[in-house]
Amino acid sequence: MREIQASAITKAVADLAVKACCILPDDVYEAFRASCTTEPSPVGREILGQLMENADIARDEAMPICQDTGMAVVFVELGQDAHIVGGDLETAIHEGVRAGYVDGYLRKSMVAEPLFERRNTRDNTPAIIHVRVVPGSGVKLKLAPKGAGSENKSVLKMLVPADGIDGVRKVVLDAVLAAGPNSCPPMVVGVGIGGTMEMAAICAKRAAARDIDSENADPRYAAFERELLAMVNRTGVGPQGLGGVTTALKVNVEWYPTHIASLPVAVNINCHAARHAEIAL
Repeated sequence: MREIQASAITKAVADLAVKACCILPDDVYEAFRASCTTEPSPVGREILGQLMENADIARDEAMPICQDTGMAVVFVELGQDAHIVGGDLETAIHEGVRAGYVDGYLRKSMVAEPLFERRNTRDNTPAIIHVRVVPGSGVKLKLAPKGAGSENKSVLKMLVPADGIDGVRKVVLDAVLAAGPNSCPPMVVGVGIGGTMEMAAICAKRAAARDIDSENADPRYAAFERELLAMVNRTGVGPQGLGGVTTALKVNVEWYPTHIASLPVAVNINCHAARHAEIAL
């Protein structure tokens, strides 16, 4: 059994919050650069250049890439042989989010309850936490800030097996077209297939937070990712919705076993920033 201090988790989460909000991942930046050479629209190329310039300023000045620094979505892989001491895991993560957003001067966007008073919590807590218990004695943390512009365009459809792969294609295409410019394309599209209603959504969220140079481990799903990306980029939505072929930088698919009578499909979109940062303790 390996002991990990709760304070170490708090510090790691605080650092990840600032890093994710202020430093565009290298894979996304390089995808912007590559798209500048393939985007036929002059307006689209100009937008891609501006997005790179914005990322440069954010990194150099330690400023947020976007004013909407989002909800702090934290994915945790907790080793079964790790023991958190000096506090509990969830409190440590919430405290890390509080420290990162307050001390890092990041916008606080969380309200304490969703319907009536909607009073701001003033520190961007609570975090949205997803935990997996895995073999080993370490803790891996991934923080993915999720802004409302893209999150609000999420889609969940409870298909049936007869809908098949064409049904999945339609759900993804309809979601992208409905999002249009509101999700600040070029986007990263996360698709979750299978499981139950909530598992499909979690799979989509994990997919949206994956690196864009990653592929699904199953070659069939990796090929489907490429097919969906080509389909999305044929829509003509383009950078910031002003036309072009760079509507998405990547479509990532995650799946889970499901019921014989079910085919849940969820779509979760990341804006062009596709923010995420991770650390292993």
